Amino acid sequence: MTTSGRPASRRKSAHVLANPQFRRLWTAMGVCSLGDWLNIIAVTAFAAFLTRQSGYQAQSLAIGGVFVAKLLPAILLAPLAGVFADRFDRRLTMFTADLLRWALVLSIPLVGSYQWIIIATLLVECVNLFWVPAKDATVPNLVPRERLEEANQLGLLVTYGTAPVAAGLFALLSVVVDFLGRTASGLTWEPARLALVVNAVAYLVSAFLIFTMRGFPRGHAGTVAVPSVLRQVVDGWRYIGGRRVVRGLVIGMLGAFAAGGAVIGVAKLYVVTLGGGDAAYGTVFAAVFAGMAGGIVLGPRLLRQLSRRRLFGLAIVAAGVVLAASALIQNLAIVVMLVVVLGACAGTAWIIGYTLIGLEVEDAIRGRTFSFLQAMARVTLLLVVAAAPALAGLFGRHSLSLGGGLQYAFDGPSVVMLAGALVAVVVGVLALRHMDDRREVPLRSDVLAALRGERYVPEATEHAHGMFIAFEGGEGSGKTTQSRLVAIWLRDQGFDVVQTREPGATKVGMRLRAILLDAVHQGLSARAEALLYAADRAEHVEKVIRPALERGAVVVCDRYIDSSLAYQGAGREIDSRDVATVNAWATGALVPDLTVLIDVPPATGLARLASPADRIESEPLEFHERVRREFRALAAAEPERYLVVDGLAGQQEISRAIQDRIREILPDPVPQETEAITGTMPAIRD
Repeated sequence: MTTSGRPASRRKSAHVLANPQFRRLWTAMGVCSLGDWLNIIAVTAFAAFLTRQSGYQAQSLAIGGVFVAKLLPAILLAPLAGVFADRFDRRLTMFTADLLRWALVLSIPLVGSYQWIIIATLLVECVNLFWVPAKDATVPNLVPRERLEEANQLGLLVTYGTAPVAAGLFALLSVVVDFLGRTASGLTWEPARLALVVNAVAYLVSAFLIFTMRGFPRGHAGTVAVPSVLRQVVDGWRYIGGRRVVRGLVIGMLGAFAAGGAVIGVAKLYVVTLGGGDAAYGTVFAAVFAGMAGGIVLGPRLLRQLSRRRLFGLAIVAAGVVLAASALIQNLAIVVMLVVVLGACAGTAWIIGYTLIGLEVEDAIRGRTFSFLQAMARVTLLLVVAAAPALAGLFGRHSLSLGGGLQYAFDGPSVVMLAGALVAVVVGVLALRHMDDRREVPLRSDVLAALRGERYVPEATEHAHGMFIAFEGGEGSGKTTQSRLVAIWLRDQGFDVVQTREPGATKVGMRLRAILLDAVHQGLSARAEALLYAADRAEHVEKVIRPALERGAVVVCDRYIDSSLAYQGAGREIDSRDVATVNAWATGALVPDLTVLIDVPPATGLARLASPADRIESEPLEFHERVRREFRALAAAEPERYLVVDGLAGQQEISRAIQDRIREILPDPVPQETEAITGTMPAIRD
């Protein structure tokens, strides 16, 4: 029996890091991730150092060989490693893997040969393949089901968040070794050697943490067959071949991988051509991931109003442009700043791409789509990272004469980076063409509006020959009566007139009107109400208003978009920008030529109503006061489109004022001496 008022089993579990076993595993994950990133930087730097005497091309090929050694095991052995993790003791697997990684990495600076770098790197990556799935399979057994997403987020944090830390650590170690080399003449170690020793220590610390875990789960979920990379690629193309949007996403993401692989492959060589050493290489590496983290967090927020599909393609194109600038500007400080921007563009595209795949792909095939993407990413990275240094080495070093004694060094890394930039721009444009969901909106205008925090709404298209007049006002203002009188007057002048109203001008609208105005539906939420009005308006414009305008008629409408801005925006206190955006989309940005606002104090208008109040009319007076203020604000903001009429004046006076204004905008000449409609007509309820 519990002392609280609910069963103990329903209490919210503690934070996942309060679990000592998961906390220890998470710490081991962080230490290993730091070691993995440090290993990438140190091994490539050490390979370049060992082959420095063999020439520029040999250095390029040496770095490419390291990346091939790192990626090849993941393509060939990943399925086997996943099965291994399901069949053997995971704690023993992880502990053994850490010890092997410690020994192999420590042997690289001790042996000091390029051949051993390749062999040791291959073996380390093979061991990594067994450590990772054993870790991934263990996490769900350590945390409650409702905390699994949180645990995975923490795992991703240390997996990718340690990259800039590792780069900064390598830069710091480079500075320390350089300082000690100048002060102690006997010290001849390269910074990469010391970094590899620190890398090995990280794996040893992880082994200790795994070994000291208690209560490690031994159960296994069962054997799961994992398809080969080739099979994943074949199945993936089959699933996405007929889906244009997903195809655009995959093209964009793989193109981004290819461009990124080109940068990774020649980064060390490019830093050397700019006169930088190991510290500069570490700084550039850190700048990429710092920018990427910023892009993941801030990129979509900075352009919140821009279509995610458009932003995905634009981010890739922008990354290509920045990469081209990095290849051409030969100033290390400027390159570091450009690399931060490059990483931000890549991070923005990465997070949007993964999010869109989650939204666009059906649940039944989402896992296979992600598997296909990951498999293709591995293949792409392997090919590009292997080819990029080789191409850079084959191109070699060249110098261009600019005249006046100026020389511009144009080396292999610059060529490869420019090629990567071209690939990024092309695939970004292709992604835009496949995915663009706002083709009718100019891209430049859309981006500029998003930078201002707005969503671009195109100017209303001019009507073929017709004219659109809307009547607005609060309850009991007389707008319905006046709209009917104007329709009669215009017909008398020989115009084809369509008199209509909102809501309820179509068959669908009549059903929506019953929901919106019936007092039975008092519990309708404000957002649902706004969307129902927009749905009615979309049907109204599609079926009634646009066809009439296209044939040259004059449309006289009782209520339009401004009513939603006033009633749902101000009255229901919804963000007016959201209401405007929804309605602009629903109507295709169709705006009246003239909006007549009949202004009456709410208390007076409500007193005019004789029949029982509907759902809107029964709202409190404060609601209607907000509606009136919003109508007046809208009219003040666009005086050229609005005619504001005092609704307390006489009916004939109001009609005459409206007719005088309409005469100014009628498409054809109208006799100037026209009697205003007189007489008393029965009031029509607004």
